[in-house]
Amino acid sequence: MDKQTHFGFKTVDESEKAGKVAEVFHSVAQKYDVMNDLMSGGLHRVWKHFTLTTSGVRAGDKVLDIAGGTGDLARGWAKRVGKSGEVWLTDINSSMLTVGRDRLLDEGLILPVSLADAEKLPFPDNYFNAVSVAFGLRNMTHKDAALKEMCRVLKPGGKLFVLEFSKVWKPLSPFYDFYSFKALPVMGKLVAGDADSYQYLAESIRMHPDQETLKQMMLDAGFGRVDYHNMTGGVVALHKGVKF
Repeated sequence: MDKQTHFGFKTVDESEKAGKVAEVFHSVAQKYDVMNDLMSGGLHRVWKHFTLTTSGVRAGDKVLDIAGGTGDLARGWAKRVGKSGEVWLTDINSSMLTVGRDRLLDEGLILPVSLADAEKLPFPDNYFNAVSVAFGLRNMTHKDAALKEMCRVLKPGGKLFVLEFSKVWKPLSPFYDFYSFKALPVMGKLVAGDADSYQYLAESIRMHPDQETLKQMMLDAGFGRVDYHNMTGGVVALHKGVKF
């Protein structure tokens, strides 16, 4: 019998989760950016900008963007590393990756692209200066395995940046819950024609490890030092792990 895992608030066989998550992102890919702006009031751009500007990534660096979707972070990394650097845009979902690749091509950015599973990365050990994953870790079936892979492909001294929804400041919880479970599915239905996927996304945020738990998971995966920074009252946290 297969092990069980979470798909939002439902319990499913581990073997089923990746397929179910894939359905969600195949469904939302075309409207993903519009919905991100709408859902976060544009704040997702501020969170990503903070990730880029505090990263220490510089010209000539090699950067891997995992679950890079529509290419926001990959674009930012490409600007920072310049012509002498290397940025890979990867995602496990072909619909999301196609939208991201096409969008970057339209802007004149030609980056290497790979359909890649974060739990089995197709890259050599000690290769990248930085790895990023924004709003993707919570959808992975085996987060511990994915974090170990991210550590493996980093050079010693390299950094992992995990930008993800986290545990909100307690006084904000009632408002946040109302917004997540009442407003988001309605927006999803009206804008993307898909209430169920946005219901799942709201549920998946609640099932994701809190700040301290994720910090410990990153340490367990092999990172020597892990710090995190809360943004927007803990709605989002940026975890930074350094490989020793």
